[in-house]
Amino acid sequence: GGWRCGRGADGAALRWCTSGALCASFLGLGLSIAVLGPTFPSLAANVGKNVSDIYYIFVGRSLGSLGGSMVGGVLLDCMNATLLLALSMLATTAGLYAIAWCRESLLLTILMSIIGGSMGILDTGGNVLALYTWGSEAGPHLQALHFSFAAGAFLAPIVAKMTLGESESDELAGAEKTNLSVLKSVPTASPASTTPALKDHHEGDVLWSYIIIGTYILFTSIFLFVLYSKGSSTKDKSKASAHKDRLAKYHWPLVGLLFVFFLFYVGAEVTYGSYVFTYAMVFAEMTESEAAALNSVFWGAFAVCRGAAVFGAAFVSPATMIVMSLACSAASSTALAFFAHYRASLWVGTAVYGASMATIFPSGIAWIEQYTVVEGKTASLFVVGAALGEMCIPVAVGYLQGRFHHLPVVMYTAFATSVMTVLLFPAMYKVANISQENNLQAVSDRETQKTLLSNSRLAEDEENEEDVREWNDADFGVIEMNDKLKNSLMDTSHRMPGDSPAEVSLQPHLDNVLGDSPVVPDGSPGRQNGNVDWEKSE
Repeated sequence: GGWRCGRGADGAALRWCTSGALCASFLGLGLSIAVLGPTFPSLAANVGKNVSDIYYIFVGRSLGSLGGSMVGGVLLDCMNATLLLALSMLATTAGLYAIAWCRESLLLTILMSIIGGSMGILDTGGNVLALYTWGSEAGPHLQALHFSFAAGAFLAPIVAKMTLGESESDELAGAEKTNLSVLKSVPTASPASTTPALKDHHEGDVLWSYIIIGTYILFTSIFLFVLYSKGSSTKDKSKASAHKDRLAKYHWPLVGLLFVFFLFYVGAEVTYGSYVFTYAMVFAEMTESEAAALNSVFWGAFAVCRGAAVFGAAFVSPATMIVMSLACSAASSTALAFFAHYRASLWVGTAVYGASMATIFPSGIAWIEQYTVVEGKTASLFVVGAALGEMCIPVAVGYLQGRFHHLPVVMYTAFATSVMTVLLFPAMYKVANISQENNLQAVSDRETQKTLLSNSRLAEDEENEEDVREWNDADFGVIEMNDKLKNSLMDTSHRMPGDSPAEVSLQPHLDNVLGDSPVVPDGSPGRQNGNVDWEKSE
């Protein structure tokens, strides 16, 4: 499925421009979310609070992302997707500009909620628009979107470092790790999270970090508006191409299973990325620099594998990529849960686990699009499920780790969530194929009915043609007999002129043949006889 923006070279150019704009938007999404970590103390200083006193801005952003995902799913089915994304990017720009001059903690929370909402719309709408644009070819483009997000999250600390200075950037480099698939709500623990806000932060430092990112997003928004003006019928084309007969029989059960699948997957991703630093220092007894390096290995493998998936998705089906990722996730989480006391197992397991997480989210969306229609409401459920997973599972792990200090809860959680995803995907695959088999059976039944109807009509046509041939043969036989009789009578009349016994003997014979009917004016008994035979034959 999926619409195509125009035809020929112009249509291809517009599709690639749409993909470029989406990648640029997701790069801005990563920048906007990840920049909060390095600038968190500066924001706290701007509003006159300690860092530990404004944790609720993360709650506001998470609630905004959930609301934005749900509202965005509804709006995507009502208006042009490109226009909606352009407006959401414009709202993000306004929020980023306002944050730089914010002096009230409540206003800061509201602004974070607005940014979270617009980012939720972008996260939902970007995936849907990529599916609308490329259809069954969307796999590599979805991978490119999420790789762009990872690149933005990687570049955000660099931008902050340029504006905040070397020493402060180094201190806060680990302040927040973000989920590279969807919006992140739980910050990674760091030394800066419990220290008072430093009063000597310059407000210009914060201003320039957010102004630079906001200006970049503004240009991206303008580009999206230009694309909307070039293809104003985008939404109509997308709606027309979303064939309702492709809707799977078990559409909502399939969507529900993928909702739970993403909840466990994203929850596991965020949990491990958030707690592996603490685990390395407490259970593996690493130094702070070694723990930070282990954390970097996880996110580095994640980003590299996601970049490689952009090219791999062009040759490998989404189902194959998911199976490979789940197999690697199961193997690595088993090693981490039961053999992490070996340093080699911990390092290799962390790298493989990070790589196995890279492709599942975009591959899952590309996979389900092969079996059913993915529209705004459907995609919003995926993002909401992922957001719930990243909020609930890390909180549960933190609570359990506080209750059971001697157990590596984060490693057992990685193993348990891996088992859940390994069990869920075969169930999803079975439901999807049942729906597809039913659809194929329905199509086969329709084709059979058409074939039978066509054969019936063909048989009727052949019978009609046979009847016509029989009638024509009968007509020609009657005409031929009448012509022979007429010729015979003419020959007899020429051989016997006048009255003769032969003529007298011939007359009764003619009376028997022609009957008592009157002779037509031209004196042709053959014509009269032909008419009589035609009527009898009818």
